[in-house]
Formats: sequence, C-alpha cells, structure tokens
Amino acid sequence: MCGIVGYIGAKECTAILVNSLKKLEYRGYDSAGIALFEDDRIKTVKAKGKIDEGLMKRLAEEPHFTATAGIGHTRWATHGEPSDINSHPIGNGRVSIVHNGIIENYRKIKEFLTDKGYGFESQTDTEAVAKLLDYNYNGDPIDTIIKTIADIEGAYALGIMFREHKNRLFAARKESPLIVGKGNGEMFIASDVTAILEYTREYYLLEPGEIADITSDGVKFYDIHKNRIEKELQTADWDISAAEKGGYAHFMLKEICEQPDALKKTINPRIKDGVPDFSECGLTDEKLRNYHHIYIVGCGSAMHAGMVGKYVIEKLARTPVVVDIASEFRYRDPLLAPDDLVVIISQSGETADTKAALELANSIGADTLAIVNVVGSSIAREAKMVMYTLAGPEISVCSTKAYMVQAAFMYLLAFRVAYARNAIDEAECRQLIAELAEIPSKVQQCVDDQAQYQKVASKLMSADSLLYIGRGLDYALSMEGSLKLKEISYIHSESYAAGELKHGTISLIEEGMPVIAVATQHDLYKKTMSNIKEVKSRGATVIMVCSEDMKFDEADNDSPVDYPVMLPLARDLLMPLVAVVPLQLIAYYTAALKNFDVDHPRNLAKSVTVE
Repeated sequence: MCGIVGYIGAKECTAILVNSLKKLEYRGYDSAGIALFEDDRIKTVKAKGKIDEGLMKRLAEEPHFTATAGIGHTRWATHGEPSDINSHPIGNGRVSIVHNGIIENYRKIKEFLTDKGYGFESQTDTEAVAKLLDYNYNGDPIDTIIKTIADIEGAYALGIMFREHKNRLFAARKESPLIVGKGNGEMFIASDVTAILEYTREYYLLEPGEIADITSDGVKFYDIHKNRIEKELQTADWDISAAEKGGYAHFMLKEICEQPDALKKTINPRIKDGVPDFSECGLTDEKLRNYHHIYIVGCGSAMHAGMVGKYVIEKLARTPVVVDIASEFRYRDPLLAPDDLVVIISQSGETADTKAALELANSIGADTLAIVNVVGSSIAREAKMVMYTLAGPEISVCSTKAYMVQAAFMYLLAFRVAYARNAIDEAECRQLIAELAEIPSKVQQCVDDQAQYQKVASKLMSADSLLYIGRGLDYALSMEGSLKLKEISYIHSESYAAGELKHGTISLIEEGMPVIAVATQHDLYKKTMSNIKEVKSRGATVIMVCSEDMKFDEADNDSPVDYPVMLPLARDLLMPLVAVVPLQLIAYYTAALKNFDVDHPRNLAKSVTVE
C-alpha cells in the first residue's frame, strides 16, 4: 500500500526523499510527491504516475531546492482516482500531510469544515485530515495533532509539516505502520525500513496512538494525553544489498533464486536434536496435544501456504484444520474457542484483514501464532506467539520466497503437531526433518534449470486464458501457480481440483487452450493423467509439472502431454516446496516476455493495510 518518507537534517533533502520513495515502489502506487520547507513556506511538487515519469519531470521544471526537511509519499488510490490533485502531500499554506490508510468518517469531517468556510479541491479522505489540522491549530503542534486524531476514525499513518515549525516534522499512527529512523545528525520517517536502509539501520517503531516530534537532533514521543514516552531504539538486521537487485533483471527473479538460502535460514534454526523446536515462541507439546481445532488464516499466497499446511497436518497428525481467507474469517462468525489454535500468516505483518482476524481470535481467547517476516510488525506484536520467517526483504509485489518459507513453516508445525500427538514416533519425525533439510538443494536444481521454463512461457504469452489443475497437495499448489501468472502476466487463469472438471469447467476447453497440470503425488497420478487426457481430447495444450520418475513416452503421438516439466525427486508430501519453483518461473518469464513491469504489477500493492 502507500509509502511515506520524511527527512530532517543538515543535507539538502530532495534527492534523499525521492531516493527513499523509490525504495518503496514495490508497495504499489499510482502517484508520488514531496513537500519541502523552502523559503519560509511549504513547497509541494507532486504528479500522477511513476516517480521517473511524473515526479522527476515536475522536479526538473522547478528551481534547485535547498530545503533540508520534508516529507514524501507514493499513493495507491482509494478515495478519488489517480490524478495530480489527489496525489499527496495534501494541505494548504500552513499544514501539509502525507497519509497511509483510510479515514472512515471523512465525509462528516468535510461537512463540518465546509460549514466553517473551508473549501476542498481533491476527492481524497486525506484532505479532510489536513484541513482539520489547520482548523484545530493553536500554535502548539502536539496539542493540535492530539485534538485532531481524537476526531478521526479509521486507520492512518501520518507525516505532518507545519509552516511555522520548519525545524520539526511530526508523525502519528493508528494501525498503519510507521517508523522513525535515527541517523547521525539527521532523522527520518518511513512506512518501511527498506526506504531508509541506505542512510541508517536504527529506528524507533511507532505504536498505535503515539505521536513523534522530530528534529535533526532527535525525537520526542507522546501518547494521546501528551505524556512523554520512552522507546527502545531498534536495529534492522537487513543491509542495503538485501534490498537491491544485485544484477538480476527484476527483484522477482532475484527472490526466486534466493529461495534455497531462505529455506535454510527458516528451517535450520528451528531444528533441535533432529526434531522441530518451537520453544522460542512458547508453543509446547502440551499445548499442541490439547488444541481442539487448528485454524490457519491468511490472504493470497499466505492462504495458499496455509492450504498446504492443512493437507500435511491432517495427513500426519489426524487433527482437523480449517483454512480461511482472512477477509471472510470475521464475517462468517467462526466457531472459535479458547482451546483452539489460530495460525496467522502474513509476510508484512500488517495485512489489515489478517490483523482483524487475529484481533477476533484474541478476543475469544484462542491461542494465536503469527508467522510473519517483518520483526516488530503489528501482527507480530499482537499475537500471543510469533515465529519469524527470516527471509529478508521481499521487494517484488509478486510473493515468491515469502510463500516458500511460510509453506516450510507449515511443514515444521505439522511434524511437531504429529509428534506431540503421538501420530508419528521420534524416528519418523527425524526422517521427515532429514528429508525437509534436503529440499533447499532440490529447489536449487529447479532454479538452475530455467531454460525449460522459458520454453513453456513462450507458449503461454499469447494465451487469453488457461487452467491449472491438480489433486490433493497439487491442487493447493496449482492455486498458487495460477495466482502468480495472473497477477504479473495479466492472463486470466483459474485453478481447479482436477476431479471437478466434469462438473462444468471442462466446457471452457477449446482448441489450443493451455492447461497446466500439476502431478507430483504418486497415489493420484493415474487419476490426474485421466483428467489430462480429457482436456487433451478437447484440444487443450497440456503442460505437466511432475516428478522425474513419472514416465510416459514423449515420442508417442498419442501422448496427452505437450510440454513436460520434470522435477527432482522428493517425498510426495514435500513436493509442493519443489514444484512451486517452476510455477513461479513460468509466470515470471511469461510476464518478462510480454515486457511487463514484473515487480510492479498494475493495481496491486505489496502490503494491503486497508480492508
């Protein structure tokens, strides 16, 4: 979702703000802008479009700025279409703000201020906050901010400038993430630490309801009652190279290639004496034995990782598991109880719907376990237990290595649940862990064999629509493959349980339509092949992703498979961790061949912080 940056120090800040905004491009945006303290006034430059296409051209038309303090923003439209006037920063001559989130009562505020003589130019909810700050201004910025946020409802992270306080920046948050970076004689605001890694790795995390008063020398924190707060300075464990392409054409390709290492970093620290160890978060065997149900909640790829988890936990531990899309979880009034475990999966730890599901589970008294990548994120802090995936920054909007490590965590959890419940013995648990430890090398084999994926992609790039099919774990995997393709290549694709083809979907098959069949489960192979023959007989072009020992005669003119994609052997149960790599790379090369912006697919945001 939208990105916020801010700088105050001794350096000219225009280039710093723009560079920091570029580090947030992966979050998704449709416009960008900056506001600066220049000649005793607030100077704003903003434009619709990408930074290089819009904002940079506008800045080139302006005189050289010498400002040493300012704020910046990349906007993803919610209220009002993408346009110059709806871009941030927004304000008037006295106040300027940047805002992430949604103000739910902005219409009421706007009506109130209109009666007071204020005019509105944009269609945004943000302008209501900017004008309310101006209306409440009494010379004391902290008093003004406290009074203003008391009147607004919704989620927000705010960067604020007051013309009369050009040596200070202000920040406030509720729900939407925001940090204050600490440099050497300079300070920063950012919605994501990746924006400022080039300048500092030290930062303070703003909690909901807190306000920051920032100067070049430091920062003071206040609560909504104007009480001073002392906060712990944190250090990011990522370096700048982790947020750079490192010679790859796109972040997505880089992150796919990082998956073997990401798996090792996720798996290895959680193995003790040859079995999974969850002691770091307090998830004991006694708890695992006593949970009545396990719920897994996530959005998009995180939910797909949860689907893999459901299959594996139920197969090994014989324990019922419910997987929910986070945006539906609250509204179906789930049958949660205090003796249930709710596993919350989110790469960013800020996903709004997922966070709301966590809050519901906490309110009922269920145990909650967060699986997140971002240390100190909202979900990580609010869950009763947390495990970090340690994958490093994932910059591409299209998730790859985050999905991979989330799925790996599902396996670790499944093995421990089964072991704790005596569904498997220690010897079997150790064997499963030993085989899981071999998966990174098999993933590396897939990463190294990219020529076959490029060949398949060349056959897909002109397709209008296609299907993914699979059974069991392969069906869970096909959902992720379909999502990868549609979100970056813009080709319509759907995934179906292969056994459901006869119940309507097969009517969509026509001559030349691509069907990607995932067939890695030996006990289901014959049934999946039967479904492949059904679509082939109706004219489909079949790509089959399967283990290398699943033999068929490619030279046979009657073979139902046009393009086989062969995978290194692994236990069937573990094949989703291997087979997802070809699906990722097929999607990547299809989009790249179509010359699309792979890392920044249209209409999508990396971290969805509004419902």
